[in-house]
Amino acid sequence: MRDRLRRHRHDLGYLALRGFLAAARPFPLRVVRGLGVAAGRLASLLARRDRERALAHLQLAFPDHDVAWRTATLRASATHLGSLLGEVAWLWSVPPAQLLAHTEMVGLEHLRDARGERLGAILVTGHCGNWEWMNLALGASGLPMSVAAREVYDPRLDGVAQQLRGRFGGDTVLRGPEAGGRLVRALRRGRVMGILIDQDIDAPGTFVEFFGQPAWTPVGAALLALRTGAPVVPGFAARLPDGRMQVRFEPPVPHPDGPDLETRAALLTATLTSRIEAQIRHHPSQWVWMHRRWKRRPEPGDRVWTPAQPSPASA
Repeated sequence: MRDRLRRHRHDLGYLALRGFLAAARPFPLRVVRGLGVAAGRLASLLARRDRERALAHLQLAFPDHDVAWRTATLRASATHLGSLLGEVAWLWSVPPAQLLAHTEMVGLEHLRDARGERLGAILVTGHCGNWEWMNLALGASGLPMSVAAREVYDPRLDGVAQQLRGRFGGDTVLRGPEAGGRLVRALRRGRVMGILIDQDIDAPGTFVEFFGQPAWTPVGAALLALRTGAPVVPGFAARLPDGRMQVRFEPPVPHPDGPDLETRAALLTATLTSRIEAQIRHHPSQWVWMHRRWKRRPEPGDRVWTPAQPSPASA
């Protein structure tokens, strides 16, 4: 019975998503954003447990801010997530020129220059702003990405996500036994490899400092960079007050020195995490605060790594 109910929920969720994507096609961005915002606010009201977790995380990350600030940031975060849903519907059919007209590119030269003739670059980001918008904007600019991603609970939803990411030449590398080889081959073809590292997932990782707290963080992006010699460029998306999306890229992060690969990977992961934290501090409502980012705690003897290089101020 439970499995049957779960399948029914999955079916309803998938059909609702496909229906929303189809119905949104004729409408401009501001309309589908508005519909998404209404859905996001309603979902926040209904999801009490997620709302309470998000408030607790905001208190942990911003202990100097008062309850009113955290509550307002949570409301803005619900608006942001709803906007993201509407934007995905718009991205589903928007022409590349129209997408770029709604995008402010900052520092794209850092990513272009990082790619060599025989080796691409690794773009490291987090769930900041609309990361799918950044992916498609790069493809529309002539730099299609290969995106490393987890397989979700419903293969049909994976199919939708892969179809979206592939609109302008991008593709998706799902985590699994063959993922490492596919990532290396993509880099050797000169591709931009996009990897998100801001969630506690079931993957090889280490504890790094994130908002002053130990957070289990995947080290795959750092290991890939160190083993191949590929440059690592932090990049972030942020929604601007005028409705455009800013897509910003920082200079490549130097590969750190260390006595062994494990140490170097941990130092690089900590540095990249500090760049993600800086972006979130600048746009605190445009992150996924309900995610259980600090669910794992270090055991006695576990090291919590800090950045190898100081984090520049987020633009």
